[in-house]
Amino acid sequence: MPHLVILYTANLDRETDMTSLCRDLADTMVQQRDESGEPVFPTGGTRVLAYPAPHYAVADGKQDYAFVYLNLRMGYGRSDAIKTRAGDALLARAKAHFDPIFSKRHLGITLQIDEGAEVYNAKHSNIHPLFPH
Repeated sequence: MPHLVILYTANLDRETDMTSLCRDLADTMVQQRDESGEPVFPTGGTRVLAYPAPHYAVADGKQDYAFVYLNLRMGYGRSDAIKTRAGDALLARAKAHFDPIFSKRHLGITLQIDEGAEVYNAKHSNIHPLFPH
C-alpha cells in the first residue's frame, strides 16, 4: 500500500498512453515528502494500475464522452496537509497528461483518496526489501 487504481473509459486507449500515465503517477507518489522530509509513500509498496472499461455510459450518451477515475487507497497515519499535497500533485500530473485531449473531446477526471484501517491485510513480496524506505 499505497495503491492508485485508475478506471477509465476504453475510448481513451486510442488517444493516450495509459502506461506512461501510470509511471508518471507512481513517480509523483514516490517523490512526495512529509514535514520532516521523509517519504510519504514507500517506494516498494507504491502501485499504480489502470483498467479500461470496455462497457460504459457517461452523461447523456449523446457524444463520445470520456471519463477517468483515480482512486488512491492508503492506510491511516498521514496528516491532512500531506494528503492534500499528494492529491494536488497527482491531480496536476493527471491533468497535464490529459491536457492535449481536453482540446479535442469532453473528458471528466475524478481523483479520490480513501484511507482506512484494514480489516485484513496480508502481504507477501520480495520487492519491499529492494528499497530503504
